[in-house]
Amino acid sequence: MSTDALLTKLRAELGKDAVLTDADVTGSYSRDMMPLAPSGRPLAVVLPSDVEGVQAVVRACAEAKVPIVPRGAGSGLSGAANAIDGCVVLVMTKLDQIVEIDAGNRLAVVQPGVVNLDFRNAVEKHGLFYPPDPSSYDWCTIGGNLSTNAGGLCCVKYGVTTDSVLGLEVVLADGSLLKTGRRTVKGVAGYDLARLFVGSEGTLGVITQATVALKPLPQAPGTLVAGFDSTEAAGTAVARTVREGLVPSLMEIMDASSIKAAETYLKTDLGAGSDCQALLLCQSDSGGEVARRELAALEQICNDCGATMTYATDDLEEGRMLMQARRVVLTALEQYGVWLTDDVSVPRTRIAELIAGCQRISEEVGLRIAVVGHAGDGNMHPTIVYQPDSADEFARARRAFDEILDVGLTLGGTVTGEHGVGKIKKEWLEREIGPVGMRVHRQIKQALDPENLFNPGSMFSMA
Repeated sequence: MSTDALLTKLRAELGKDAVLTDADVTGSYSRDMMPLAPSGRPLAVVLPSDVEGVQAVVRACAEAKVPIVPRGAGSGLSGAANAIDGCVVLVMTKLDQIVEIDAGNRLAVVQPGVVNLDFRNAVEKHGLFYPPDPSSYDWCTIGGNLSTNAGGLCCVKYGVTTDSVLGLEVVLADGSLLKTGRRTVKGVAGYDLARLFVGSEGTLGVITQATVALKPLPQAPGTLVAGFDSTEAAGTAVARTVREGLVPSLMEIMDASSIKAAETYLKTDLGAGSDCQALLLCQSDSGGEVARRELAALEQICNDCGATMTYATDDLEEGRMLMQARRVVLTALEQYGVWLTDDVSVPRTRIAELIAGCQRISEEVGLRIAVVGHAGDGNMHPTIVYQPDSADEFARARRAFDEILDVGLTLGGTVTGEHGVGKIKKEWLEREIGPVGMRVHRQIKQALDPENLFNPGSMFSMA
């Protein structure tokens, strides 16, 4: 089938308004938020509004041997949704229905185009809670979260996206619809195919529906902030928190560079002092006396580990104000240039070593690197700031990005905790999982997508 014939068929199946070919329009769908990842020119961008439309697109592209790149809102940070030349970008945002909320069984059925925050607000009306909370939760979609196995600030207690997935519906390479998973609390029949597709970045199929587990709505959180005059002391507090079995609902860390950027942006003093080198922000959503005991225990640990200041509050608005400093870091760094954020996870006992490594790299490349991250699970986000009109600074930023990944692996970590591999970390995936791991990945890909039409070149190459 020629490309003209493919476009004609897609318009017949979806309607002409759902098939976009104008270069100025399709260009806006060609990449996500990762500036280092390559992207190409798509043949077309298609926006089906139902599962049958997705199946029609997959079948038509299979017949024409044209690659398909599934895409949500484009909030990703790995290039996983970036177009390649001549592909069809399959945008899932019109499949945006919350199909069911089953409060009795604490589950919901949701389509991939639903925005994370909208879904969280909807289930909250039933006294329930959907835990995955990426920083872009006010505009990222459930489908994108599933495809990259997104995390967020609450992972320390509630886990990443896959920990909330019960089942999926997925359009396979031949256009058939796979229904996998369950609606029950327990279930071990067959391979766990649902978890295979979560985090597969659209390389194995197109997720069209998910059944997810919900939690009881937590209590309003109490908040603790603690400042330290060294990252080592803050790292020791994190390690001791884990060792003593405390599980806060949130435990974030900010280094000196991110603290200063947030204070400048917010035009406020966080109260940590001018010599503060690291700030821990913790929350407990257990409620009442239990939360107060948890925060008191966390505060004691911080003081024992040399905190120069601590402050705890159960006032919800005050807690939000304190957490705002963490949430605005990326925006605050735009005061100094554009940012490139990394995503590396290390054992929680080695967080301070990673931050020290980032400081060394910053000095070597001559660029600002601010480190924030989810201290409770070891997932750090070193963020490199550079001037976009300087090819030299861009090259140094790319060098720093790779050197940070090297430090993470050296410390026993992984090259991605929640952003995914995408088109930017393919060589790092191979380095991390080794030749046998790569062979198994390719065998699975070959079995499910024999023509290599689903997001080819993302995560790994087939050669």
